[in-house]
Amino acid sequence: MNTQEQSQKVFAKCRDVFAKKLKDYGAAWRIMRPSSVTDQILIKADRIRSLEVKGVSLVGEGIYPEFQAIVNYGIIGMIQLELGYAEKDDMSAEQALILYDKYTKVALELMLRKNHDYDEAWRSMRVSSYTDLILMKIYRTKEIEGNDGKTLISEGIDANYLDMINYSIFGLIKLEFGE
Repeated sequence: MNTQEQSQKVFAKCRDVFAKKLKDYGAAWRIMRPSSVTDQILIKADRIRSLEVKGVSLVGEGIYPEFQAIVNYGIIGMIQLELGYAEKDDMSAEQALILYDKYTKVALELMLRKNHDYDEAWRSMRVSSYTDLILMKIYRTKEIEGNDGKTLISEGIDANYLDMINYSIFGLIKLEFGE
């Protein structure tokens, strides 16, 4: 399988989790402001790093579902940036999945363009490096959010969310398909 096929496979697994949670909870995440989404991604990335360092989970869930959560919260973040947050769950599961698919496509297209330019350099990286890069992107995002979303020269919050999604996809590919 090539990068596109592997990415589509792990994106599909993330979407399945997202769809099942929509069925359980609805789109309750619609009330989250983007800064809260960023904090939720931080919690997931911190947990991945903790598991990588400690090598054991007392909760029983490993790194794979946390990378999936970062993908899904990253897509939620993109939706919230586009629509703004709501005061209540204001979206059907169908609408949420249409937007989910839209941002999966955006992330995948970006990944494939960057992958072309970087000649699949991500394949020689360690999964722990993806974790560190995600954490760096989170802290950059928090700085941008602290500046009311304004940057002087850097990419915005959306670009950082897309990078977090794609680093997570790389981690999922490595965990699922190996080196």
